[in-house]
Amino acid sequence: MDFAPTTEQELVVDSVRKFVEQECYPHEQEVERTETVPAEVGEAIRRKAIENGFYAANMPAELGGGGLDTLTMTMMERELGRTSFALQAFVHRPSNILRACNDEQAERYLHPTIRGERMDCLAMTEPGAGSDLRGMKTTAVRDGGDWVINGTKHFISHADLADYTVLFAATGEEETPRGKRKKITTFLVDHDTPGLEVREGYRSVSHRGYHNCILNFDDCRVPARQVLGEEGAGFDLANTWLSASRLTVGTMCVGRARRAHEMSVEWSASRKQFGQPIGRFQGTGFKLADMATEIEAAEMLCLRAAWLHDQGRMSDQDAAMAKLFASEMLARVTDNAVQIYGGMGLMDELPIERFWRDARLERIWDGTSEIQRHIIARSLLRPHGA
Repeated sequence: MDFAPTTEQELVVDSVRKFVEQECYPHEQEVERTETVPAEVGEAIRRKAIENGFYAANMPAELGGGGLDTLTMTMMERELGRTSFALQAFVHRPSNILRACNDEQAERYLHPTIRGERMDCLAMTEPGAGSDLRGMKTTAVRDGGDWVINGTKHFISHADLADYTVLFAATGEEETPRGKRKKITTFLVDHDTPGLEVREGYRSVSHRGYHNCILNFDDCRVPARQVLGEEGAGFDLANTWLSASRLTVGTMCVGRARRAHEMSVEWSASRKQFGQPIGRFQGTGFKLADMATEIEAAEMLCLRAAWLHDQGRMSDQDAAMAKLFASEMLARVTDNAVQIYGGMGLMDELPIERFWRDARLERIWDGTSEIQRHIIARSLLRPHGA
């Protein structure tokens, strides 16, 4: 495996880094203060992302996307991870699950989303079912040529900006060697569909300005043509999406950790105590060394998983390891950054406290650290019949 970037990859990294610094950094404090991205700012970022070829870069070129391979996409995500999640979200990367669209669905959903004319969001999590996807209570019942949906989803990212939802709902039960289990089906639901209410969600201390929403379905009727993929195959679709998403979370953690570390190094070199830079004291210098080592290790895990994905060989274990280590690494790096900055590390004049707050969420969404460890342990034990 050779992870040395090609000339093309270096160009992508440099271009995205400059884009983030010029288009996103200047708005970070306002987003933190107001907890929202002004409409004109979001639209400007989206428009410039399209002009620069960053928008939908994860989608195949034959579909109108950027056509980047997973390894190059991982490098791009790392650079986007350096800025506010609320801002870089306007450089939209449609969910890979949309590639399951049939021809008619592609014309109505996939292609307009790639072009930036429509925006998707994904609805799996419920108040009583987070990591346990099979435990969802939202149901879809067949009624003639329609499906009638009832239930509630929450923690749905950027549903307030989206035009439609990729919804997972229970559509019956099936017998398995371990007993009955729910069949999960995926639906495409337009936000102007009667019976669907998109409500403001909870106020989070992490990723301010990147809103979560609550979706209420009350006899929401959608035609059968809105089923994405095969009826009852939603669980397989979800697993396909989650692996790629976990790799994205991991690599964005690396980007944010690099920015926190760079700021910590600069501070340690310029801040003086007892007549010398604080970086010369072992208590600070060793922290910087450990931070740098962990960041490199996390990045290698992410790059390795991305390389394996391009070879068609990435396992759930590979993605879980990348997400687990990178998210927990970010927690340690940002905590050390606060310690290095001292009191100023907790003041909102600097982004250090934001990095620290934002890091906490990464160990929860897209599968908690406990879920990642479960996936890894299961992969290790399965070959032994345990």
